[in-house]
Amino acid sequence: MKLPLFPITLIFLFLSTLAKGQTGYELNTGWLCSPIGSQKAAGPAISNPTFPLTGWQNAVVPGTVLTTMLHNKQIPDPFYGLNNEKIPDIFNTGRDYYTYWFVKDFKETAQSGEEVWLHLRGVNYISDVYLNGKKLNKETHYGMFLRQTYNITSLLKTKGVNRLAVIVYPPDPVGNANGGQGGDGTIARNVSHQYAAGWDWIQPVRDRNTGIWDKVIIEKTGKVNINNPHIVTRVPGKRNPEGPQEPATIRVTAELENPGTTLVKGTLQFLIDGQKITKEVSLKPKTTEEISLPDITLKNPKLWWPNGYGKQDLYPVSLQFATSGQISDTEKMKIGVREIQADWNAVTRSKQISVNGQRVFIKGGNWIISDAMLRFSDQRYNAEVRFHRDMNLNLLRIWGGALTERPEFYEACDTYGILVMQDFWGSGDCNGRWLDPMKADDQWTRRKYPDDHALFLRSAADQIKMIRNFPSLAMWCGGNEITLPEDIMLPLRDSILPKLDGTRWFVDYSNSDDMSFNFLGGNGDGPYGIQPLTKFWNYRTWPFNSEIGSVGVGDVESLERFLPKENLIAPSYSSETQREKVDSVWDYHKYIGYGKYIDPYGKPKNVKDFGRKAQLANYDQYRALMEGFSSHMWDWYTGVIIWKTQNPWTALRGQMYDYYLDPNACLYGLHSGSEPLHVMYNPADSTVALINNTFKHEYDLMLVMKTIDIQGNEKSLGQVFVEIGPSTTRMIMSIQEQIREIAKKEGVFLSLRLLNLKKEVVSDNLYWLPDSQGEYSGLKNMKEVSVTTKIRKIGKGQIEVTLSNPADNPVAFFNRLSVVDSQSKKRILPVFYSDNYVSVLPGENKKVILDYPEDQTSAPMLSLEGWNVQEQFFDIQ
Repeated sequence: MKLPLFPITLIFLFLSTLAKGQTGYELNTGWLCSPIGSQKAAGPAISNPTFPLTGWQNAVVPGTVLTTMLHNKQIPDPFYGLNNEKIPDIFNTGRDYYTYWFVKDFKETAQSGEEVWLHLRGVNYISDVYLNGKKLNKETHYGMFLRQTYNITSLLKTKGVNRLAVIVYPPDPVGNANGGQGGDGTIARNVSHQYAAGWDWIQPVRDRNTGIWDKVIIEKTGKVNINNPHIVTRVPGKRNPEGPQEPATIRVTAELENPGTTLVKGTLQFLIDGQKITKEVSLKPKTTEEISLPDITLKNPKLWWPNGYGKQDLYPVSLQFATSGQISDTEKMKIGVREIQADWNAVTRSKQISVNGQRVFIKGGNWIISDAMLRFSDQRYNAEVRFHRDMNLNLLRIWGGALTERPEFYEACDTYGILVMQDFWGSGDCNGRWLDPMKADDQWTRRKYPDDHALFLRSAADQIKMIRNFPSLAMWCGGNEITLPEDIMLPLRDSILPKLDGTRWFVDYSNSDDMSFNFLGGNGDGPYGIQPLTKFWNYRTWPFNSEIGSVGVGDVESLERFLPKENLIAPSYSSETQREKVDSVWDYHKYIGYGKYIDPYGKPKNVKDFGRKAQLANYDQYRALMEGFSSHMWDWYTGVIIWKTQNPWTALRGQMYDYYLDPNACLYGLHSGSEPLHVMYNPADSTVALINNTFKHEYDLMLVMKTIDIQGNEKSLGQVFVEIGPSTTRMIMSIQEQIREIAKKEGVFLSLRLLNLKKEVVSDNLYWLPDSQGEYSGLKNMKEVSVTTKIRKIGKGQIEVTLSNPADNPVAFFNRLSVVDSQSKKRILPVFYSDNYVSVLPGENKKVILDYPEDQTSAPMLSLEGWNVQEQFFDIQ
């Protein structure tokens, strides 16, 4: 839908697919597979339960051909070293090499009055489906983003097993992985993801992710099946997160399917918070009809808010169809009541987002995909989204060259209050925005990709129905850095989205003028890579920047997981050539350089020293990025989205945690710089400022400022009572003269704190500032200290760690806490820390809460290691 330059309302809601139908279960074990070249028989024969499966191998479903081959140890781990080069690429082998049959035997029967349904939630790319000797799909299925549903009631065996057989063909064309973005670009002729042919953050996925990559579900219902419920909430006016609320309105529709041969009469009902609305329905045979229920008013609703602004309250609800006194089908869900507005900020010249009538400054990250080989799990989704909550972010953008994320991802976002900007599947790199000698076709030809526009639109409509009810879905985006072809974009914007959703802002593409007026020219993205800290404060970039980022290499323990020992060589920077010398395997894993920004801490002695010093740069970069953007909230900017916060492959760039879910200091720099109420230091002009990213006016805050030299001596820079209004940035004072003099010899620590009237610290920020030459000369010669560590178990898999630093010590600087295996001393992953890379001032203590998995083969221990603190291990009792 085309947006005018005045407020429009976007309304969202949470739908958790906790139960599909009366009964439902996944077919996720016991699959077998075989390459097409090994089978001469056709689908009807293979899907007959009597057909012998001698020689067939175990298969991973959901999964891809490569995940099956990896499971069967037929290929090496493509995420390690140069192993990916050892796997044949489909462009060279031909498509038959990765064309596979997948077979599953299962027991199921249909009782009288029951209907049994088979759901395939995602197959890439071309498929035919057979059951017990019969083909289910009339026409061959195409497209990665189309769900398939078949009524299999009449084909089920009354005794014995049923056999499901699916043949899966790769995309066509598969694209030449020639090193370009999306290879030669032709992978984008399909309605599939483009990164599988390679990108600047990943090497090519050799099978282009061919396979049954998403869930296969059996569902049983009565005579009528409920499909694609659509629930919308309206929350008018300006609301506050706390206190009584005016009523909200809920609107419910659903598709009811009658697959039988007779008319069915019954009642559709919706239940929420002790209330029920109903409607009598008559369904003709062999039809599907969309039914609208009467609106329901929810009094004093508990509202859903994004992270940092309020709670993520959810309501359990039930949608049922009953006929002849029997429940035919039930959909159990959870909904979150909230409403979103998107309007134009004339000062910044960009869109601004409001939730329940209150504008929200967007602090986001770009998300590629959870796993490049599509090995998805609820647990991994939960961990990754929780990390983003812990960064104090409030939005994730799902990048266009990948896919529509799975419902389980949105469930995690709903839980943690993370809004989502969902791109569709186009990207400027493949779809013709730029002249590119790596591409097979010219810009005019690429501009028309994909080949089948009707398939794109059918796929978009299907995916909209799948995820439209989640509150974490905040906006739709046509594509990455380019509009979709006009005969795709216009129907999508003007017809499909208004009909199937009608509640969300649609932005034509990720850096469209409708989102962020790009008055600086260029394509509207960046800058990328490591920057001087002052640039984040002084350089005015695009007012709603969809991509800006920096570095993200982990420490040595992270690097050891995927780099062979002989390649654990630290990059070396030459001030003469202003270039880094980098190992070839680091290059293969897309290393993005730190340039001159490591050497001020001292030339790295080895890879461990490099990783340790890289964390200091990581923390500083992302703290300064978010502080700099926040300092210009509502005058320069309405939002910023970091490129990028995670990697679905073992890439050495832009990530707050590595592929194995091990966080690095980027995460905690963001955690600090993005906190809702924050005190900060501007390195460009040496001013101290406050940022309030909440809806509350904060009164009676004491600002305490002091420096601590390298020996641990403190000097007060003053303290003053301050206050700050809601959603506001405020400059307090300059400390330029004091800092310049104190830091000039060997640098200095700057401590900024906000305390409330109870003298509780509500914001704590410690900077390490260089000397007058830009060197961290004092840090290079810091005295080693010992800290006292106290561990208190406060729950299952949860401990409180207190670090105490004696008064006569220097700062105990930049301490990394880890939960490790007691035998190997390797980190247990994932672990969630309330803070990390923490420093403890002389005479003070610091408390950190750790959540860790307890299902380990040996007892976990706590590891502590800092800049000037030797590594130590402690038992967790």
